This record gives sequence, C-alpha cells and structure tokens, in this order.
Amino acid sequence: MSKRIVLFNHKGGVSKTTSVYNIGWMLSKTHRVLVVDADPQCNLSNLILGDDFEKYYIDPETRQHNIKDGVSVAFDGKPSPIQAVNCFSPSRATSLYLLAGHANLSEYDTALSFASINAMPTLQNLPGAFAQLMKLTEEKYNIEYTLIDLNPGLSAINQNLFLSSHGFVVPTNPDPFSVMAIDTLKDRLPRWVDWKRNSIQNFSDSAYPLLEGVPKFLGTLIQRFNIRNGVAARPYRDNISEIKKKVSEEFFVAISEAGMALNNEQYPPNLVSNGYCLDEIPDFQGLLPKSRVAGVPIFELTDAEINETGKILTTMSETRNGFSERFNHLGEELINLLHYA
Repeated sequence: MSKRIVLFNHKGGVSKTTSVYNIGWMLSKTHRVLVVDADPQCNLSNLILGDDFEKYYIDPETRQHNIKDGVSVAFDGKPSPIQAVNCFSPSRATSLYLLAGHANLSEYDTALSFASINAMPTLQNLPGAFAQLMKLTEEKYNIEYTLIDLNPGLSAINQNLFLSSHGFVVPTNPDPFSVMAIDTLKDRLPRWVDWKRNSIQNFSDSAYPLLEGVPKFLGTLIQRFNIRNGVAARPYRDNISEIKKKVSEEFFVAISEAGMALNNEQYPPNLVSNGYCLDEIPDFQGLLPKSRVAGVPIFELTDAEINETGKILTTMSETRNGFSERFNHLGEELINLLHYA
C-alpha cells in the first residue's frame, strides 16, 4: 500500500504547493510517486501540466480525469463505483503522476461536512470517497508514495484528506502569522482525529471505509526567507526560533496527547533538537523564473536552461546543486519517518 503524506497549514503563502512539487519530483527519481492537487486554485496542476494546463480541462480525453470528477459518482449519487483516473506524467519525470485538481472541488464541501456528522445510508459513502479514489489510482500506477496538496483553510474536504493520510508535514514561513497558525493547528488537528476515532465505526459498512489509523507528525518546513552569509537574514531569525520553540513545546505536546506523534525514539535526535524542523528552505530567487520557463523544479535546470555565463552561471549552478542536495536529503528523511507512521 502506498504511504501518503499531506502538507497542510490553514495559513496561506507558506509554499505548500511548491513543497509538494519539489519533494514529489525528487522522490520520483527513485520511487513511483503520486501528487494530489486538492486545492481549487490548481497551482500544482498548473506547475506540472505547464503549457497544457488549459487544454487538459477542455480536451474530452482528459477533462474528467481529476479529483472532483473522480469522486463525482459518490457525491452525485450515481449507481456506479469510483474508478481510478488517468494521471498525467511529465516527460522529464516519468515516475511522477498527477491527480489533477479542479476549480469547483469546493462544491462538495457542504455535502461532505453534512455526511461527516450524519451517518445516513444515502451519505455513508462520502467520507471515504477521496481515500478510495487515491487508493485505486495508487494501485493503477503502482505508487509507492503519495503527496497531497491542500488549500489554505479548515474545510471538511481538508479534514477528510488530512485524515486519509499516514503522515503530515506543516509548512510555515518565518512571520508572526505562522506562529499564530500553529496555535490554531494544535487545537484543530486533535479535534479532527477525535472525530475520526468516534466516527469510523459509523462508516464501517460503507462501500468506501475510512483509512485506519491517524496521521503522524513528521515535522515542519520553514520557507520563503532571504539569506545573508549563508544564514537567514536578521529580520527572519527571531521568527524562525519562535516557530521551532512553539512547535517543540506546545504543538508537539498537543498532538502527542492526541496520538498523532511517532514514538520519541523514532524521531532522529537532530530533528528533535531542531524543533522538529525538517529543513529551512530559503527563497529560490533568480532560479525560480527560469524553472517556470523550463517547466521543471529548480534543481532540474540544466546549465543551458539557466542561460547565463561566467560568474553568474557558476553561482546559479552551485545554488541549483545545493537545492538538489537539500531536497534529496529531505525526501530521504521523510521516507525514513514514514516507515513508523
């Protein structure tokens, strides 16, 4: 069975989509990876589909192969089972598969919310529908790891997909609002887990039962900051320290009490001492627009795609290589943690 990681923070602007894109692409170098776009903004789909983005949603052969249409038979009450959808795979990452998003996915939020608190026979299949779609799609492509991108918010769909995962990562950026967001998450995420524990039996006879177990905390990411002399610029340092302190103390205590943490010895000592921060990832700066043009992550850019000469090319190539090492290490660390989730 594929292991699923959800990247979630109800705060916007913390690079959830970018993280799923980069980590998923890097993992696909050695594993078969599915990335799931559950954000109605469809930014992840846009990154991977590139110039074919609009065509994908118009072409009769592909327009129904997305997360919303994939579960529509359940939400529209049609007498047919959920089936795996066809996934797009980039030419330069043939082991990476996209379960595309849909701009109208949030239309199903009200029905899912109602079904989650009313285990009526006519609604019984809704809470397990997204998990079933992912399961069938994972089986179709022999997926080893699935990464899920959620929209910023505390919707029923976000709750459902969060609870359909084995592990979760909390992306942040070094500002006071991320600190506030952690306070909300330490209260809300255990409540989501409590709902699952109290409700899973109610949906045991569903055609699409809920995934057993609860997601385990794998760590945080701190992103989107400038560096000076190899370290975060001064305005960001205090916020980075505060995020780590908040996570290692209040947040970790709350999720541990809810059974959402691994055993203490299963976390690497360096991760614990670093406030459960998997990595601090600075801005991509000049490499970002070049990666958008090339349609690949920054660490996949060739020297020709960087399209510079002399010292600029040397500097950008070194930066690219540094990010390649960073995301490779991050992917390996997540896989190691997932063994325990």
